[in-house]
Amino acid sequence: MKEALISWFIENLGGKVGKEVIIFIISMVPILELRGGLLAAGPAILDVPMWEAIPICIVGNLIPIPFILLLITKIFDWMKNTKTFRPMVERLEEKAMSKSSNIEKYEFWGLVAFVGIPLPGTGAWTGSLIAALLGIRFRKAFPAIVLGVLLAAFLMTVLSYTILGGIFA
Repeated sequence: MKEALISWFIENLGGKVGKEVIIFIISMVPILELRGGLLAAGPAILDVPMWEAIPICIVGNLIPIPFILLLITKIFDWMKNTKTFRPMVERLEEKAMSKSSNIEKYEFWGLVAFVGIPLPGTGAWTGSLIAALLGIRFRKAFPAIVLGVLLAAFLMTVLSYTILGGIFA
C-alpha cells in the first residue's frame, strides 16, 4: 500500500513540482510520513541527495504534529457528536489505544521508540494521536516525537541510501 501511495504522488506531482516538494508532501501524509519520504528520495526512486532529503523529510513529518497534539482530542470530541463520524473516530481511537501500552508504561522513551522504530502502524502521526489520547502534555510529547522522528530519519537513511542505494545505484 505504501509503495502504491508513493507511486501515486510521484506520478501525479512529477513534472509539476520539484522532487523536493514531492518528498516534503509525502513526509506530511499519514501512513507514509518521513519513512515514505526518505524511501522516495533515495537513489532507487527520485535520487534526491541525502543531505537535502533528510531535513526536508524531517520538517515535513514534524509540521502536522503540534496540530495533532493540541487539537485532535477537541476535533474528535466534536466528531463524536455527529452520527456520521462517531464510528470512524471510535475505530481510530480504539486502534491507536491498542498500540499504546509501551507509551503508557514508559511515556517519553516509549513514545520515542514508537515513533522512531519503523514498524507498520507506528510513526509520528499515530504516536501523536496516542499521546493526545493519553493526555501526555505537549512539553513532554513533542520533544519525544522529535527524537523519534530523528531516530526514524537515521534508520530510514541507512535503508534508503546505503542498503537500497547500494543495490539500485
